[in-house]
Formats: sequence, structure tokens, C-alpha cells
Amino acid sequence: MKVNINAVHFKADQKLENFITSKIEKLVSRYTDILGAEVMLKVDKPEAPVNKIAEVKLLIKGNDLFASKQCDTFEEAIDQGLDALKKQLEKHRAKFIK
Repeated sequence: MKVNINAVHFKADQKLENFITSKIEKLVSRYTDILGAEVMLKVDKPEAPVNKIAEVKLLIKGNDLFASKQCDTFEEAIDQGLDALKKQLEKHRAKFIK
């Protein structure tokens, strides 16, 4: 499975990239429908306290799933985004189990 991480106007350090990859790999171990993931990291306004934006797009069979969160840190934004995607994955799985 491929995880693409794009940082807009800055270079993400290896620790952050490893954190994101490990979180997504844990999600993939629970949901086998995931084919890949694309992560976009942005800083909205450097002077604002809550300015880190993480957008996560999961590539799955059928429709892709997307979540975007804005928080104090990228790690927190990734955690919240993946929580939202877990809910979307459960709804997606429920459609096909019926």
C-alpha cells in the first residue's frame, strides 16, 4: 500500500512522516478495502495558534474517502482526521454487508 505525503511550503521531517505512515498502516490492518492514502499538510496562517491543516484521502474500492482537520499540531490533526475516516469506513462497510 502506498502512502503519499505532501507538505505545502515546508519540508516535513522524517519523524512526522513516520508517525503518519504508522497511523495509516494501523488503519489498513483493520480495513482491507484501503488501496492507498494521500496526505496533504499545510500551515494556514503562521501567526494563528490553530494553524496546522492535515487532509487525508483514502483510496478505496468505489468512492474515495476524505477528511480535513485543523489543529495545534499536525499529529493531532492526523489523529482527528483518521478518527473521522474510521467512521466513514464503518458506514462504507455497512453498505456492503447488507
